[in-house]
Amino acid sequence: MTTLQSQREERFRALFADAYGDVIRFAQRRIHPTHAEDVVAEAFLVAWRRLDDAPSSHGDLRAWLFGITRNCLMNARRGQDRRGALAVRLAEVATSQEQDGGPDPDLISRRIDLASAWRRLSVSEQEVLALTVFEDLTSPQAARVIGISSAAYRLRLMRARRELRRHLDHADSAFAFDPAIQESAS
Repeated sequence: MTTLQSQREERFRALFADAYGDVIRFAQRRIHPTHAEDVVAEAFLVAWRRLDDAPSSHGDLRAWLFGITRNCLMNARRGQDRRGALAVRLAEVATSQEQDGGPDPDLISRRIDLASAWRRLSVSEQEVLALTVFEDLTSPQAARVIGISSAAYRLRLMRARRELRRHLDHADSAFAFDPAIQESAS
């Protein structure tokens, strides 16, 4: 094995060791956990093939890998109802983290409101918020994942936050909670 191949392999091993946990969590938040490992394996295969194109800074490298994983996710789940599945998983995680003293009714109510508001967001609004909140990416890094400019990402993020706040503000009304009422109003 040449020195160049050895260096390339070592760089990939370091990338895998450093980013695997983040990437698997990234995938698990977007697809059923039983499929996440397959998607991540595919993403790392693509990363291996494209390693020479990888950025050198840690944050950019992480965003580059999230972008690859995002594309693999999109290929893996065409036709699925992503918004509904994500809202259900958010609710499951929230209720499983209750303290031993019993569930706080106000906390449960706020989580239900959040899950309901989340389902009302568009797929792109969910994605922009998730990259910032769940993946803790900076605007330039998240923009790289989506393939847009930092300014465009910040604008999308501002709009998504505003839309989420609007839905949360309306969560107190029966209209916001009851899908049957919404269908009859349409």
